[in-house]
Amino acid sequence: MLSRVADSLYWTSRYLERAEHTARVVDINMGLMLDKSEVSEERRWKRVLAALGHPRDIEWNDDVYVLVHTLCFDTSNGASVTACVFSARENARQIREAISTEQWQRLNRLFHEISRLRPPSPSDTQLSEFLPALYDGVHLFQGVTDTTLSHGEGWQFLQVGRFLERATATTKLLDIYQREVFANVDDTVDAYEYLEWIGLLRTCTAFEAYCKVYTADLTYERILEFLLLDPEFPHSIRYSIDRLHRSLDAIQQESHGHHATELMRVSGKLQASLGYGQISEILGQDPARYLRRILEQCRQIHDLIYEVYIQYSVQTALAL
Repeated sequence: MLSRVADSLYWTSRYLERAEHTARVVDINMGLMLDKSEVSEERRWKRVLAALGHPRDIEWNDDVYVLVHTLCFDTSNGASVTACVFSARENARQIREAISTEQWQRLNRLFHEISRLRPPSPSDTQLSEFLPALYDGVHLFQGVTDTTLSHGEGWQFLQVGRFLERATATTKLLDIYQREVFANVDDTVDAYEYLEWIGLLRTCTAFEAYCKVYTADLTYERILEFLLLDPEFPHSIRYSIDRLHRSLDAIQQESHGHHATELMRVSGKLQASLGYGQISEILGQDPARYLRRILEQCRQIHDLIYEVYIQYSVQTALAL
């Protein structure tokens, strides 16, 4: 596979996953503002920005509607939901021959739907149509990808982008909550803290799945365990890394090369850490440090993907 094709497939998937995650973070926190809470408006939205990785040129400016408009609709800012959808479509357009007609039609339809729903100003911001259209469009694209594209090397690069982005986003979210919400947990938990915990689970589309495993008994230890280590829930970090490693292994086997040894070592090490990790050990050490180590390994995996498959040297190319 050409490196430019692999790159575009990888980023098409990453951008769509990022758009959905940003939209959910905004959606859930807008809903939490409707409940009287001890969390100030400024603190809440600064936490949102931290969970999104402090997007460049986006800061809290004492106006929620301006911030939400920027995060969702500002095409001049690459971190916004709309900009991510536009970037995903542009990447897909450049490799039109490598994806199915149904994939292109679904992504193109999402692009036009999002464009139509962009408000002219922050004061006109309405999320009631925009967010469902975004969620449906991303999920439908993933569905037609799985059912209309051969599950070969191209499909695997889409999975790599999707699950690396998901693992990174969920880890950032947990890192912020660990430092700001869970750090001062004691024996008495008030209703406001429960709302924040439910908000975290809902941001990861995990509330109902969590309740089926643990019932509605919310504890921060169980929330961390579920979002970190559950092997079956699609938005847990362990599940995402398992799928990421599986796709990287399939790509390596299909390319018949030994140049990905370091990449497979790093991803395998992270997979083993999550696969054999126990929440008691993580809590007994430093959960924040553990999460930051996962982030560092995810960044390392991204760099190695580029080094091995996208921006490889002439010597590496000749060895393929």
